[in-house]
Amino acid sequence: MPTLDAALAAAATIVAVAFGAATLERWLLRRRPHELAWTISLGMFAAASFALWLSEAVGWSAGSFRVFFLFGAVLNVPWLALGTVYLLAPRRVADTTLWVLAVTSGFAAGVILVAPMHGAVPRDELPQGSELFGPLPRVLAAVGSGLGAVVVIGGALWSAWRLFAARRPTTGRERAGARAGRRLAAGNLVIAAGTIILSLSGTVAGRLGKDRAFALTLVLGITVLFAGFLIATPARPPAAARLLRSAQDAA
Repeated sequence: MPTLDAALAAAATIVAVAFGAATLERWLLRRRPHELAWTISLGMFAAASFALWLSEAVGWSAGSFRVFFLFGAVLNVPWLALGTVYLLAPRRVADTTLWVLAVTSGFAAGVILVAPMHGAVPRDELPQGSELFGPLPRVLAAVGSGLGAVVVIGGALWSAWRLFAARRPTTGRERAGARAGRRLAAGNLVIAAGTIILSLSGTVAGRLGKDRAFALTLVLGITVLFAGFLIATPARPPAAARLLRSAQDAA
């Protein structure tokens, strides 16, 4: 019989797949690299959610836990942070970060997939990485999730401060730029809030249990992240910006 935990994990999987498809469509239309980074991150969230869903339905195994740990604890937040880097940093810095992240992601995947496990994987509850893995996989998870969260939250605070410190716009072009800056700052703050929600599973687990806490924070966190994506980069430029661009083209 399906459990509430399995239903929440299924909802997280469906939400991640749907939102990932939306960001992929936006990237295919405009080829903006931050949207590709977000698409990859959402794909990883979907893989982790599916591993959780499958395990809640039929029981945990070594394979399902490795997939959950790799995509849910090690890689997803760094790729989410790459989107923030592409939004805020110079393109050369962002491209270098992409290559470094691609190489380290391959290394991390190799480590997690072949790392020996100490003891049997419990079938009826979410396993703990600290009980099954040695130091290296746990260090990769701590560095990946911790550093990625610092980049996302720090980027949100920096973009908000940059907007606060900017001088008041006087021309039409400056006002249009200020509106875009407000959207970017607001979107980054919402993305940071989604990242914080995803990190709260350990706190929520004290009341709801590990499995339910992870499933619930995945659903809420992914939804908030997607809202931040939409705020930060609208599907179409604002009407004023389109008119300004048309006038510039005509001139």
